[in-house]
Amino acid sequence: MKIPQDLKYTKDHEWLKLLDNGEAIIGITDYAQQSLGDITFVELPDAGDRFDSGAPFGVVESVKAASDLYMPIDAEIVEGNAELEDAPEKVNQSAFEEGWIVKIKILDASQISGLLAAAAYAEIAKD
Repeated sequence: MKIPQDLKYTKDHEWLKLLDNGEAIIGITDYAQQSLGDITFVELPDAGDRFDSGAPFGVVESVKAASDLYMPIDAEIVEGNAELEDAPEKVNQSAFEEGWIVKIKILDASQISGLLAAAAYAEIAKD
């Protein structure tokens, strides 16, 4: 199971990659995609939508189950990964690269400190 050191994580198995321009990219972790199995659909929010920390912002459906996605911090959607509409399996194949879900504008940077570092997330993701 991959847990990149340069990302922040949530207890709900989302990851957040900080960008240099006050934005970030969000996806689900390797642990989450393995637990879900073959992903068949990803529901994406619209650009401009705003979400509070902890609010559901989309859904990932697999052959096993549907799972809500939760916003790690207060954010505005910049864009969704449109490639997932035709190829949701990218989340399984490349959870941390091509399988990203949304790009966000960070609305409250102070919330980032409340997210988990890789080592803390690894403790949660143990099988």
